[in-house]
This record gives sequence, C-alpha cells and structure tokens, in this order.
Amino acid sequence: MASFTSIVETLMTPSLPVILFGILLVLGAPILLHVLLSSSATYTTPPLVLLLGPPQAGKTALLTLLERGTVPAKTHTSQTTQSVELNASLDSASSRSFRNHEDASGTHTKFLLVDTPGHGKLRNVAAAKLGRAEKLKAVVFVVDAAALGEPETLAATASYLYDVLLHLQRRAGAKAKGKEQAAMPVLVAANKMDLFTALPATMVKSQLETELGRIRVSRSKGLLDSGVGIDEIGSEEQDAWLGEYGSDKFSFEQMREFDMDVDVLGGSVTAPEADVDKWWWWMAQRV
Repeated sequence: MASFTSIVETLMTPSLPVILFGILLVLGAPILLHVLLSSSATYTTPPLVLLLGPPQAGKTALLTLLERGTVPAKTHTSQTTQSVELNASLDSASSRSFRNHEDASGTHTKFLLVDTPGHGKLRNVAAAKLGRAEKLKAVVFVVDAAALGEPETLAATASYLYDVLLHLQRRAGAKAKGKEQAAMPVLVAANKMDLFTALPATMVKSQLETELGRIRVSRSKGLLDSGVGIDEIGSEEQDAWLGEYGSDKFSFEQMREFDMDVDVLGGSVTAPEADVDKWWWWMAQRV
C-alpha cells in the first residue's frame, strides 16, 4: 500500500520526467492505436464500373435492375451518386445472365456499379469520378436509342460523350508521360431497344460517330476563332481533338490508339423481359 502511495505521489509531483511521460502518453497512444487497428484489418476497395449518360437514358433503372432484379414503375432523375455492390463470375454460361449475379459460388469478383447524375449542371460529379477513381475498370455510357433520331437529343448526347472520351484520351496521354493509368474500355449501352422508334445498335454507332466528328470540327473552329496565339494553336487544338488528329471522319476505332476499346451494344432495361445480359457480360469480363 505504501509503495502504491509513493508511486501516486511521484506522478502527481511536477517534475521533468513526469511531464515528458505525460506528453509521450498523450501523443503516442493515438498513434499506437492507429497502428494496431491498421494491422488487424485490411481495407480493400472493389473494382469500379461507372455509369454515365444524359438524363432519362435509363442509368438509374439499370442500376436498380441489376441490384434488385426488377425496375420500379417510375424512376426519377438522379441528383446524387448511387452505388451498389455486385458479383461478377466467369465460371459458367449461366453467369452471362444478370439474374445470376447474386450467386457467389465458384470464382467471382465483387465490383461497385456507380450511377452518376446526367444533368448538365451535375456532371462535375462524373468528371471527378473519372479523374480520381484508382479502381475504375470500365465506363458504361447509357444512351436512349429511341430518341437519338431527334437532332437535339443526338447533339446533346454526343456532346456529353465527346467530353467523356476526351477526358479518357487525355488520361491515356498522362500515362504516356509517365503517370500510370490503366486502359479504359467503354461501352455505349443503346437502351430502349424494345420501343418502335429505337435505332438499331449499328445505326446508333454510325449516328454518334458522325455527330462526334461534327463536334470536333466545330470545337476546333471555335478554338481558331478564339484568338489563341498562332504559336499555341497547334498544341491547343490537338489537345482538344478527339481521336486521330487531323482525320476527316471520326470513328470509335480511332480510340484504340489511346488504350480505349469502344463497344456499342443494344438492350432494354424496361422491356417486359429486361434485355441487359449483353451489358452485364461485358462488365463481368472487365472487372
């Protein structure tokens, strides 16, 4: 008892050793706790697939379908990012159907499917995901194939797709300069194929390529008219030029130069029998 009392008196008596011990305890305890917790648990982030596209194209409906197996009668334009964790397996032919994604038997990979807002004022969220997501494995750009026959819809859709592809092209350019970036596959998911007005996937591809070519010529002309110095115009124009620089026509095949394979596949989220297996299998092969 006397020994315990003497220890308490020593600790309560102001002295340099006691002060140093107190400082060490206050500063060292949180660090030690952090080290112990970090070593006892492993935090891993699953691969990520990003859903992009204009409003009303069907991104949120696709996310809901893959998560729950059904689509609500009515969906609303997304205002925030939403994500679900899914299982992807290549073990058997049955894995090609999205309806079997909950089967975790055999070899499978968990991945996050992330839906981003399509409204023009909220697309900075998607741009941030494209720029910062280290685990990003693929991009799915959903388009409304039933509305692409309308010039305004085609122009707006292609303009957004142009920005996405140009961002990924610059990302590939950063890789060439020494910043490690993985190749980025892109799927253009032509949705609403069950509707009478829907363009077939080959026509969707052709229409988008033509419009993307028109956009890059227009933007190049806009740069020339902006007053950029003659010494700078070459590098500035090339940096804003999508695909093969100086080519007359744009095609998705040009993006292979920048480690991008762009595929166009048709499907339908809200058909009586949802037809999204091609899209699901495309994602499963890339995560």
